[in-house]
Formats: sequence, structure tokens, C-alpha cells
Amino acid sequence: MLFRLIYDEDLAQAAYLIGCQRTGEAIIIDPERDIDRYIDLATAHGLRIVAAAETHIHADFLSGVRQFAEQTGARVLVSGEGGDDWQSGWLEGYDHRVLFDSDTFDIGNIRFTAVHSPGHTPEHLSYLVTDLGGGADTPIGMISGDFVFVGDLGRPDLLETAAGIAGAKDESAHALVSSARRFLELPDHLQVWPAHGAGSACGKAMGAVPQTTVGYERLFNPALSLAADEEAFVESILSGQPEPPLYFSRMKEWNRDGVPLLDAVPVPASPAASELCSYLDGVRVIDVRAWPAFRDGHLPGAIWTSTGVNFLMTVGSYIEPTERIGLVAPTEFAATLVRDLVRIGLDSIEWIITPETLDEYIASGGAIESSPEVDAEEFRELLSSDVETQVLDVRRAAEWDLGHLDPVVNVAHTRLVARLDEVPSTGRVYVHCAGGIRSGMAVSELRRRGIDAINIAGGWDAMQKAGCTEVKCG
Repeated sequence: MLFRLIYDEDLAQAAYLIGCQRTGEAIIIDPERDIDRYIDLATAHGLRIVAAAETHIHADFLSGVRQFAEQTGARVLVSGEGGDDWQSGWLEGYDHRVLFDSDTFDIGNIRFTAVHSPGHTPEHLSYLVTDLGGGADTPIGMISGDFVFVGDLGRPDLLETAAGIAGAKDESAHALVSSARRFLELPDHLQVWPAHGAGSACGKAMGAVPQTTVGYERLFNPALSLAADEEAFVESILSGQPEPPLYFSRMKEWNRDGVPLLDAVPVPASPAASELCSYLDGVRVIDVRAWPAFRDGHLPGAIWTSTGVNFLMTVGSYIEPTERIGLVAPTEFAATLVRDLVRIGLDSIEWIITPETLDEYIASGGAIESSPEVDAEEFRELLSSDVETQVLDVRRAAEWDLGHLDPVVNVAHTRLVARLDEVPSTGRVYVHCAGGIRSGMAVSELRRRGIDAINIAGGWDAMQKAGCTEVKCG
């Protein structure tokens, strides 16, 4: 048996290629939408991907299972559990099998057993993997999807907090405790291969180690330690979950009803500085330079984000799939960022310029804007004065609960667009997060919308060092 983890650092997402070297057949589980890299990996190992499976209807990225079926003829394997509302609606015309609890299927000499593990989603399946070709008669491991992570369990609140289904999170949490108890019946030696690692918004405390075992999680997973006490488990698993990015609801809908097929990964234009003006009209600009460079001068209406896990959380919450996109990014990030955008359905990437090209454009007199910022000492003096000060705190609610200014509006930066009516629309608005990064992202979007937003450098950490208390400063 060949086993390979394919990990996306920016989504903290894991897909799994599992193949039988004797027959040359392989399966891909939980692939993303740009499938060429999975095919290349399989080919490099002398394997052909004959099946593509999902553990559940994902919320954080677009599944590549339909793309595999269309492009390669691979057989589709999806869950039939969870009720009518959570069945894949795009299967007609494709070779497929709908799986239920305890169903088995073979890929070469490897056997997979579906295990219904609801809680994160109603239809969620995990897959026990048995290497029959290696002489095994018991599973070596479990593809756990978004059910069990290293040190955490998949959050049960997303149907309510992301998809807007009122009352769903409590029911899902009770389903999850039943799944957890069933998991704890498995043998300690069983390896656990989760779909996410640290940084994913699909849990609140998952570790950065790529895999674990049932025995290790039995000893050290805080959520599993509460499985015997259902009410304590439900209270704990629902508390402190981070606000989901706005794009999650769209991912759920598209993954259920049919992910748009991808002809090819986009190849954006690379305009010269002298041509840039003709490329700007109607384009949403994403700038990933360092914050100080963006702050001091950027293209009009551009939004700022850091790279890594913040990139898609922010861009997916501020930009719609119908919008045309331009990127300002160093050459070494360009190809990765294009694929990142495609993985959440932002396909209309028209151009990319480097920071050097932008510098040339600015030097030639091209129009730019800046994003104002104050440091924590300046802000402290402002709050201590008689000037009326409007403050927006874009930390997560769980962070806000640990200490905050008062009065203040609290909206997580990933939910900002949906809650703009809570943000003061006149006068200056001072924006902070914990360290000044998420607030920079929020400031860029607010200023694009005409709100006079000012970033507080260093955020809450710096504000406290400057003498800010939970009520007033100074």
C-alpha cells in the first residue's frame, strides 16, 4: 500500500492519496479543485486514480471530486447519510456510489469501510483503511475528515454560524458526542489521518502534527475526555469557536449542488507599469506586500491581507466570485495565490504585478492612496481627551470576552461585510485587533467602502502596554 498526504498550508487542509502498488489503482480522498497535482503525484508512483471520495460536504474549500469524475472518469464515492438536505445533488451522469455506515469498497487490494461520524456535519463519513494486500485483516488507520483532529474535534456549529440554519449547532453537538463515544471504542493502535491541521477554521484548538492515533487522542484530546458527560461535552465544544469566514456558506452550497468545473488554472496577465492604468477599471485589487508598504501607498480601493492562512479567510470574506481580481504580490507567491483563489471559486484573476512594478507605477505619478495608522500611545491620548472616539474591535468574540474597551463595536474581521450596519458610517473609526494585522485587513476594506477607518498599530497587545484598561485609557 502506498500512502501519501498532500497538504495545503494556506487552507491547513489535507488530502490523501492511497494506492495499491500491485494493481496500480489509487483513490484520492478530500481533494481540492485543482486536481493536476494529485494526478502528477499518482503518476510519479506508477498509479492511476480510479476513485475520488469525500468525507463530507466541505465548508472551507471547493471539492475536486466532481472535477476528477469529469476529467478522468474516476468513480465518485460520497455519503448517503444525514438526510435529504445533505445529499450531493450533482451525481447524475457520473459513475458513483452513495455510501452508508459499514459499507465497504476496495481499491486494488485495499479495503475501505465507511463509518458514519456525524456532528461536524450530518452526513460525515470517516473511512477505515485495511491493507489486505499486505496480509492485514484489521484496519491500519482511519481517514477521519473533519471529525477527529490532533487534539480537537470538528466544530459542530457551522451549519448554524456559517450556513444560517437556526438551532442546528446544539443538535449537531449532541450527535458529535455519540460519534466521539464510538470513536473511543476503536483500538489504541489505529492511526488517525485528519483533514485539517493548525490554522484551519474547522476547529478551535487542533494541533500542527499531521497524524495521530486513537490511543494518543484518548489520553490527550480535551474534547474526547468529556465524552462521558454529554452536557459538559456540548457546552465545551460549542464555546470559543471562531467566527467562520463569510465564504463558508457558499462553499457548502456549491459542494452540495455541484462545484463549477475548472477548465484550467488561470494564467493572469503581467502588465508593465506603463500599462497598469488600463487594467484597473472595475478590478478588485488584493495586495499582499508587508503592511507598512501597503499602509504608505497602494492602488486605489485595494484591500490588504497577509499570506498564509489569513489570505483566504480575508479575501473569501471580502470578495465575491463574480468580481474580477488583480494581485500585487512578489513573484515567489504568485502561483500559490492563484491556486488559493481557485480553491474557493475566485477564478477571475486577470493580472498580477510585482511590488517592483507598483513602485515604478508610483514613481511615474500613478494614483495611489494610503491607509492611516496611529500607535497605541497616540490612541491612549486620544481616548483620554474629550474627543468622541469610535472604536471597532475586529478580534474574535472569544478574544473580546477576555478584555476590551467600552464602549466598542466588536465584529470579527471575517464577518465584517455581513455586519457593516453595525460599523459607524460617519466620522473616524479606530480599528484594532490583537496585534495590528487583522485590523489592517479590515481597515483596507472599510476605506474601500468610504469609511474613514484608522488602524491602531500593535492592536490590543500594544494598547494594554500603553495603559489601556478594559474601560478607559490613562
